[in-house]
Amino acid sequence: MFLSLNFTAIAELLNEINFISLLFRVLLAMLSGGLIGFERGIKNRPAGFRTYIIVCLGSTLVMCTSQYIHQTYGHVDLARLGAQVISGIGFLGAGTIIVRKDRTVKGLTTAAGLWAVACIGLAIGIGFYSGAIVGTIAILITNTSLRNVDDKLLDRGYYVDYYAEFSDALYIPKFILLVTENKYKIINLSVVEGNSSEDNAAIMISLEYSPRISPEKMFETLNKANGLIKLEEIHT
Repeated sequence: MFLSLNFTAIAELLNEINFISLLFRVLLAMLSGGLIGFERGIKNRPAGFRTYIIVCLGSTLVMCTSQYIHQTYGHVDLARLGAQVISGIGFLGAGTIIVRKDRTVKGLTTAAGLWAVACIGLAIGIGFYSGAIVGTIAILITNTSLRNVDDKLLDRGYYVDYYAEFSDALYIPKFILLVTENKYKIINLSVVEGNSSEDNAAIMISLEYSPRISPEKMFETLNKANGLIKLEEIHT
């Protein structure tokens, strides 16, 4: 009974806005943001240890302020300030997203992580500690243990279309051999008329390649084929 009463008293103390609860929420926000930020930081991501802590702390203080206003001045919308955090965090996330020349997108996980850690901060700030702790653990598991699953999904290939023109049709089989030797998968191949001369042989070829292969490197490799006059990527 005594332990039950003590637990209830502690829970009530931490659910209200006071020095003890504020200190607890700030420390929990630093711990949650720090754990997620540390995992991202050791992978040299754009947003690291300190960034995640600051985002989580800021979100926590916003909700603490909302609760303080509610306790001090009466009926106010507790969710209003929190909603501004959710929409405002977008400027940080947008700064981490990069679209590369090969049309792949980098930084989405970092942007999503910043948004998620802001949500954790809001949960801590309003006193929803269990949700914040479970959310932190879930994010850590997602960023670490599920990485292998993500890598397997990324093994699905990218596609590219090329127009290749040769001085003689005899070079086409050698070009196809070069493609297969470099483990590029031929999806479609058709013989067409050469643009430079009617005497030249040309093909349209569609290839599938791994995301781990640089498109620039692939083009450079194929462009060294014997008898090749012109190699162009076809954008559809």
